[in-house]
Amino acid sequence: MATKFVPSLFRSAVRSACRAPRPQFRAPVAAVARASSTLQVHRNTPDNNPDIPFKFSKQNEAVVEEIIKRYPPQYKKAAVMPLLDLGQRQHGFTSISVMNEVARILEMPPMRVYEVATFYTMYSRTPVGKFYVKACTTTPCQLGGCGSDAIVKTIREYLGGIDQGETTPDGLFTFLEVECLGACVNAPVVNINDDYYEDLTPETMRQLLEALKASVSGTGPGAVIDYSKIPKPGPYKTDRKTCENTSGPTNLTSEPWGAETTRPDL
Repeated sequence: MATKFVPSLFRSAVRSACRAPRPQFRAPVAAVARASSTLQVHRNTPDNNPDIPFKFSKQNEAVVEEIIKRYPPQYKKAAVMPLLDLGQRQHGFTSISVMNEVARILEMPPMRVYEVATFYTMYSRTPVGKFYVKACTTTPCQLGGCGSDAIVKTIREYLGGIDQGETTPDGLFTFLEVECLGACVNAPVVNINDDYYEDLTPETMRQLLEALKASVSGTGPGAVIDYSKIPKPGPYKTDRKTCENTSGPTNLTSEPWGAETTRPDL
């Protein structure tokens, strides 16, 4: 009887211990602080509030019409993403006024537009520099070439030690570490605005930043970029044109087989 009773008491004690209240705490995070509220919540600021008017330019109005034509009339709300992108390119970032104008044009509740703009990270909802520098720090870039750590260190040193998400005082550069940019074979990789710069080293990264800075004339919002002075994007290795093996092509080195090869009678 005792031998059957004791295991029962032991199991009851274990269950009671498991159900005992435990202290609630959050472990400290070593990553760069970036509160989730910044991705979801809007706070009015002098340069981003609904009272600042926004309208698409005459040139972009024509683009808006062309984009909307791609969708059936009952589905024109599907144009929300390209219109937000167009508004960001014109205004410099996706402000609350840009989102409200897109909602008006597409005849959809503003909240539906906000949901899209806060979900996709390609929409910058706060002002950014003229050159948005995004360095990939995922595993392939960490291991490829000189490693992304060396690239990030070079960028931060050249930009005066700014942290993630910050913009230089002259308003030219905004820096951010990002996940995979999809150009792993050419690691390490940096995305600047619409262009990819690959196979970088600390030296070529610094040269790139210097060239970008030299392409700008003037200061402040009126600064003008001379795009002819911006370095050509792509690999920075002289022996690589795209993403081929650095030791040379290893496949598709001859004419691929087809019907004309296997059927000489055709």
